[in-house]
Amino acid sequence: MADTDRPGTGVNQESQRTEDLQTRREQRSEVRRNQTYKAFLRNLMVLGSMNEEEAERAAVSVLCVLEQRLFGEEAAHLEAQLPGKLQELLLRCERHLGKPASKFGKDGFIQMVSEDLDVDSFQAEKKIRAVFSAVRDQVSEGEIEDVIGQLPADLRELWHRTI
Repeated sequence: MADTDRPGTGVNQESQRTEDLQTRREQRSEVRRNQTYKAFLRNLMVLGSMNEEEAERAAVSVLCVLEQRLFGEEAAHLEAQLPGKLQELLLRCERHLGKPASKFGKDGFIQMVSEDLDVDSFQAEKKIRAVFSAVRDQVSEGEIEDVIGQLPADLRELWHRTI
């Protein structure tokens, strides 16, 4: 008697195929998430002349500080367009957990990033510009305009400046 002739075996095989298909889909999804994140980091590494660890730290620091400056749902809208793995890192960003958005300008932004990364203000500004440029490559122009619209002119300038 073949397996498919046994009572209940066809259901078990179909169930196993469904589970295998779901597992493969999850694996492909995770591979895509990793590839998207790695591509973002590689771009940032080139733009900012950083190694991978520096690029990741810079991205998290700059985006975490930026999220402190954004009001309403804008931070969530920006995050939604970032690579999934970067979103996960931002969820663990302790700087803005449970705190309302606050107003600060370019100098305050640079100071916070400088302290986070333990670099001088010149290096912090360079990293900020690199992260903003990498984010610009990742996020829709409409979302960038929404983000920039909430920033004061001096901070907005960092988005427009080339590296």
